[in-house]
Amino acid sequence: MAQTVQPIFILPEGTQRTLGRDAQRNNIMAARAVAETVRTTLGPKGMDKMIVDSLGDVTVTNDGVTILEEMSIEHPAAKMIVEVAKTQEDEIGDGTTTAVVIAGELLKNAEELLDKEVHPAVIARGYRLAESKAQEILSQMGEKITSSDEDALKKIAQTAMTGKGAEYSKDTLATLAVKAVQMVIEDNNYVDKDNIKLEKRNGGSIEDSELIKGIVIDKERLSASMPRVVKNARIALIDKEIEIKKTEFEANIQIKTPDQIQAFLDQEENMLRDMVEKITVTGANVVLCQKGVDDVAVHYLAKKGAYAVRRVSESDMKKIAKATGAKIASNLKDLSKDDLGFAGIVEERKVGDDEFTYIMECKNPKAVTLLIRGGTEHVTNEIERAMTDAIGDVAASLKDGMVVAGAGAPEIELAMGLRKYAETLSGREQLAVEAFADAMEVIPRTLIENAGLDPIDAMTDLKAAHSKKQKWAGIDVFSGKVMDAWKKGVIEPLKIKTQAVSSAAEVATMILRIDDVIASSGSKDKGPQMPPGGMGGMEGMGM
Repeated sequence: MAQTVQPIFILPEGTQRTLGRDAQRNNIMAARAVAETVRTTLGPKGMDKMIVDSLGDVTVTNDGVTILEEMSIEHPAAKMIVEVAKTQEDEIGDGTTTAVVIAGELLKNAEELLDKEVHPAVIARGYRLAESKAQEILSQMGEKITSSDEDALKKIAQTAMTGKGAEYSKDTLATLAVKAVQMVIEDNNYVDKDNIKLEKRNGGSIEDSELIKGIVIDKERLSASMPRVVKNARIALIDKEIEIKKTEFEANIQIKTPDQIQAFLDQEENMLRDMVEKITVTGANVVLCQKGVDDVAVHYLAKKGAYAVRRVSESDMKKIAKATGAKIASNLKDLSKDDLGFAGIVEERKVGDDEFTYIMECKNPKAVTLLIRGGTEHVTNEIERAMTDAIGDVAASLKDGMVVAGAGAPEIELAMGLRKYAETLSGREQLAVEAFADAMEVIPRTLIENAGLDPIDAMTDLKAAHSKKQKWAGIDVFSGKVMDAWKKGVIEPLKIKTQAVSSAAEVATMILRIDDVIASSGSKDKGPQMPPGGMGGMEGMGM
């Protein structure tokens, strides 16, 4: 009698599984779709994207990482590509599109090798070899730079802004970015980008943006009877409430007669007066408190002619301490003259409908504020993103002390070096290294395509120039001719290139090695977490 074979279920009901070549094809397609999305934003002639979220908020931007984060991508392989952009943003603050486009191209070229029956592990090994050789070639290519090289630093900032909304006033903004970085630079050329505070104000034009030697906080003085402007400000930073604290434990205070109530209230008032006295006796005429300030204390501070602000955020307190040289005091008893910071002017200004406190003219500020102006909110937001890129680029250049020219020159040079290296290899890895070299050329090719030029002619001219040892031959997207990118002032930090190549290669090899995608559906009401079937369609990418 024949036995009926019971099918064995290992995975729970509703789990989707894609195996082998299908899994690789889906993942590669998803990753490439992400790269294609941001590809058109690359370069001086790159276009912008308008992203409308579920609440109807509109973002208009050219910034790779902003686009990918706002797009709410579902596909797991596509999410891995977004991680590349985030890493690039955290490390440098610019070059996110470059990294994502290279990752997409590496996967595209790998797919062609997979179709020729080259094993994914062989491609991954070849890519790893190519990546370490690429780092070597890039580091030999870089040119040195120092913080006194103001002209070159300005060109780096301008290169970062070209093609963004800020391009039309890039001279003004680049000068501000370089000055800001030079002010906050510390030993060993270390720049903490958090020490440059970006404040946005709608109204006025981009040209009205300014660098303030100090900090701007969105707080107003506590009383109209306080001075609006304090010159030669001596600033006390207090991380403690200027209020009567409640007792830690439950306490009942019994009062029998009305004059005891009055005595009790008078005592409270005296305690607050003493607190104010302890602050003002040090000579402080500006008091910035991280916690609350009692109304009675406000009255006494106003009588002393001091300017006071309450509930300043901790991050602002730290920045003000760096800018003015003040020490943050958490105990009023220990507050002394030495703890005070100095600023030339502390002033309350009305910008639009809001009041702001400007702490300006600090002597040697290690924290500064860039005040960004623009006609509308969308404009100021995009300029803020461009300034973040510019500051990140200048900081990255100084940290490593190495820069390269842009305009696609380093990528062509790199591709040539990798092809020479491929000739020294035997075995199938050679194919992968050649595929890696071809992928590097996607950057100049994309710059050319976005400018509406003929990619075949322009790429041929570029390669010809590089074979004649013209290291910095790049594409002039405005004339369509080959130019010396270094002389034209198109300069970028070397770190952008090294970071983009390494993270793109890492994510590409990781995606290549996946041959089985198991997606559990989770709870019944959630539905599948991974787009069903095929690539999971572009619907899965929230496009």
